[in-house]
Amino acid sequence: MKIYAVITGDIINFTMLAPAKRQSLIEDSEILLKSWIKKSVDAEIYRGDSFQVLFEDVKEALYRSIQLICWFKLRSDQVNKIYLGTKISIGIGEVSYRGKNVLSSDGEAFHLSGRSFDQMKSGELLAIKTNDESENKAIQVILNFVNKLIKEWTLAQAEVILLHVEGKTQQEIANELSLSQPSVNSRIKLSNWKEIEIALNYISELAQEK
Repeated sequence: MKIYAVITGDIINFTMLAPAKRQSLIEDSEILLKSWIKKSVDAEIYRGDSFQVLFEDVKEALYRSIQLICWFKLRSDQVNKIYLGTKISIGIGEVSYRGKNVLSSDGEAFHLSGRSFDQMKSGELLAIKTNDESENKAIQVILNFVNKLIKEWTLAQAEVILLHVEGKTQQEIANELSLSQPSVNSRIKLSNWKEIEIALNYISELAQEK
């Protein structure tokens, strides 16, 4: 049985941005999403501030979700004090039908993602659902801590984590951000990334034990 992961999300405070900034954000975000997948139709932005992505690898979906949280946080309008964020729901399960794009596809992973998204609480960044309720309870306990840690990230930590999750070395990140390697290392440690990474890997393994 092939297991997929479907990400459903939206951009918080998107409508507060000026029209030109909204357009730029959507264009850049669409390029980013489609760069992550083999088939461009498996990633779509709709209704302006909502997005959906189909991944064939659960672990990748988890890590890409973390990058998206960083991505939108970093695109806040600091001058006008418009702080962007996102909430993301990941449904893990089978896909029964692949339509012309991700929005017209169907299956268990889509249903779990959509329903979980609708049930997300205010301030909740990341939700994950499988078809196993006992499994979901264990995942939720872990996510309570993960969400709390991520919400505390500063912009400085988010920009480093975004690149770190991409697989860049600390020196490569330092060069790109004009920082010292020790500064990059410090930001990664202060973000509690090691603990979050352990949690994400455990959730990935748990969700794929079908």
